[in-house]
Amino acid sequence: MQEGAPIAGAELCGVWDDLRAIAGAENLRPGEPGDSVAGVQPEMVIEPANETELAGALRCINAAGLAVVPRGGGTKLAWGNRPACANVVLSTARLDHVIEHAWADLTVSVEAGCNIQNLQNALGCHGQRVAVDPIWPERATVGGVLSTNDTGTLRIRYGALRDLIIGVTIALPDGTLASSGGKVVKNVAGYDLPKLLTGALGTLGVITRAVFRLHPLPHNVRSSTLMVRDLEAANRLMLAVQGSRLAQTGLQARFMAGLGPEVDVRFEGTDAGLAAQAEALQKLADPAIEAVAADAVWQAREKLWSSPQKAAIAKLSVVPASISGTYSRIRDLADSFDVKWSAVVQGTGLGWLRLEASRSDAIHRVLITVRTELERAGGSLNLLHHPADMPAMDAWSSAGDAFPLMLRVKQQFDPRGTLNPGRYIGGI
Repeated sequence: MQEGAPIAGAELCGVWDDLRAIAGAENLRPGEPGDSVAGVQPEMVIEPANETELAGALRCINAAGLAVVPRGGGTKLAWGNRPACANVVLSTARLDHVIEHAWADLTVSVEAGCNIQNLQNALGCHGQRVAVDPIWPERATVGGVLSTNDTGTLRIRYGALRDLIIGVTIALPDGTLASSGGKVVKNVAGYDLPKLLTGALGTLGVITRAVFRLHPLPHNVRSSTLMVRDLEAANRLMLAVQGSRLAQTGLQARFMAGLGPEVDVRFEGTDAGLAAQAEALQKLADPAIEAVAADAVWQAREKLWSSPQKAAIAKLSVVPASISGTYSRIRDLADSFDVKWSAVVQGTGLGWLRLEASRSDAIHRVLITVRTELERAGGSLNLLHHPADMPAMDAWSSAGDAFPLMLRVKQQFDPRGTLNPGRYIGGI
C-alpha cells in the first residue's frame, strides 16, 4: 500500500486484508456499539499480539489515511474531546505481559496492555510495587494510565507518573518502534520521551512497553479521617500536614454539599513508626476533631463515577493554599444554580469535582464559570465526563503560550494526524 490521499469505499477492503495478514483474521473484527468513542463508531477493531504487529498495523493504517484510537482497558476512553474521526480502534489487550522484573535493581519492564492490578500482584511476590494507585486498577492498563496521566493519592509521597517512568517504547504512525530511557533508575541517556508521552492521550505514538522504578511494599498502613468544621479548617489542616515533618503517603479532603468536610491522612511503615506519626498528627489537629480509621476512603475519587444520575466530572488544578477559596466559590455557584456538588481534593491541589443536576445547562454554566476563574488564577479545569445533552464545551483548559509548541511536536510525531485526531488540547 503506497502512501497518498485517504481512501474510501472498495479500496478499504485492501487495507483490511493487509491488517488481517499482519495480526491474523481472528484479531480483526468490525466495530460494535460497545467500541464507540464518545459516540463515534469505529469501522474496525484490531488486537495485535506484540509490538511488532502493532507497529506494522499502525504503519498500514497511517499509509491509508485512516484515523486510529488506541485503547487499553477502555476505562478512560471518554476522557478528552470527541474524536474528529475514528476508523480503527487499536487495542493493546494482548500486550499484557510483565517482560522483566529486575527486583534487585528495583525496576520492571511491562507491556502496555497489562492492567495495573496484575502488575502489582506480580511485583508483590518480591515485596515491591509501582507507587501509583489509579482508579479502576483491575481494568486500567499501563498504557492507558500513562496516556491519561492518572496518578492517585500516592503521588504526594512518591511523585507523579513522570517521576516513576524511566523508559518507554512507542510505535510511531510510520511503523517505527522508538525507545528512550533504560532499565536502571539513574539513566540520563537520550531525549526524555517517557515524560513527553505521559499525559499525551495517545496523540504522539502508541505506547507498547514501559519501564518503571519500584518501591518496597509497606510493612503496615494506617489511615485516619479527621472531621473538620468547614472548608477553611480543612485547608488549614492540609497545609499544616504538608508543612510538618510527617511522612504521609496520602492526604486528601472530601467535600459534599450539606455535610462537613473530612480530611484523610495515610501513613505507611512499622507499627512503632505508625504510632509516632498518628501521635504527631493529633498534635496538629484541633483536639475537638474526632479521628477514626478509614482505609476505604482512598477509593473516594473512583466513587465520584459510581452514581448513574445526570452529572459532570472534572479535574481541577489549584495551588494548595487556595483550595478552600476555590471550593467555597464552587459551593456558592452550585447553590445558585441548584446543582448538587461533591469533590475529592489531594494535598497537592489536584481535585476531582462532581456536579449533578436535572438541568444540564446549569451544570454547564457552573463549569464554564469555574474554568474561567481558575484560568485567570493560573489553575485549570479539564472535563472528564458530562451528560450527553449538556451544551458543547471543550474538555481541556487553555494551553496558553505552550500551544504552538505542542502543535509543532504533534506535527513532528504524527504529521498526518492519524492518532486520536481532535481529542487533545486545541483539537490536536
